[in-house]
Amino acid sequence: MNHKPESTQPGDEGEGTLLSHLFELRTRLLHSILAILVVFLALFPFANTIYTYLAGPLMAHLPEGASMIAIEVAAPFLIPFKLVLMLAIVISVPFLLYQAWAFIAPGLYKHEKRLAVPLLVSSTLLFYLGMAFAYFVVFPLIFAFFTASAPEGVSVMTDISRYLDFVILLFLAFGIAFEVPIATILLVATGLTTPSQLAAKRPYVIVGVFIVGMVLTPPDIISQTLLALPMWLLFEIGIILSRIMIKKKAEADGTDPDDETDGPLSGSDMDEELDRAEAEERRNRQRQDT
Repeated sequence: MNHKPESTQPGDEGEGTLLSHLFELRTRLLHSILAILVVFLALFPFANTIYTYLAGPLMAHLPEGASMIAIEVAAPFLIPFKLVLMLAIVISVPFLLYQAWAFIAPGLYKHEKRLAVPLLVSSTLLFYLGMAFAYFVVFPLIFAFFTASAPEGVSVMTDISRYLDFVILLFLAFGIAFEVPIATILLVATGLTTPSQLAAKRPYVIVGVFIVGMVLTPPDIISQTLLALPMWLLFEIGIILSRIMIKKKAEADGTDPDDETDGPLSGSDMDEELDRAEAEERRNRQRQDT
């Protein structure tokens, strides 16, 4: 007696989709690791030169005849190695973000893609700008202050490992601090607040940025101020950009740009219509496939 082939179970399609997503995720991760490895191998022969360049702002303010020291046996090799590895990750960030974008983009709506791409690009550039600001502006000032404030008879001879940890902390602090406009725009875009509400909380923000500067930077007023003032300025820039976005959104919707009561971006009728239309289109494709 002939048997009919077994019918496909409803869960088979979902299982296949899950496996395809896992394979895609694995591919993206492998590409990211390979990119970091390639950059690392290209930079590794210059590891000592790169560390010397990184130590330049401190070396310029050390007393004549003073130098940095290594208090661990393997530090002269491991510290430049660690620096080059972290530098390879930082340089690879645009490619890493592209891989992440290629993985999540198929599941986003069109208006989400239009918002995500500029935010990803601008956040990367702002992070690099924050690191550059730390190296070229902050480091010379704070190292001049530290070396000048050393008590008489004390030789300033910094360990290369602790110096690297110190500058990495500052790089991260200033890189993240320069993301304030992106955070402001996202808060407005998701409807959690409005530019007017953010502007009304300006006194609290000013106090908050100085507290953040106190926590993230060394205990000196110079580095704290150099972190707090750019954060405040970037917060104001974020408010201005948010208002520009609301104005353009209101012109597209034909609504009053001064009406911010319902969350100008996330609660708009246009986004809801786009969501419904694209969801219906996906359902129609699924019906055709089955």
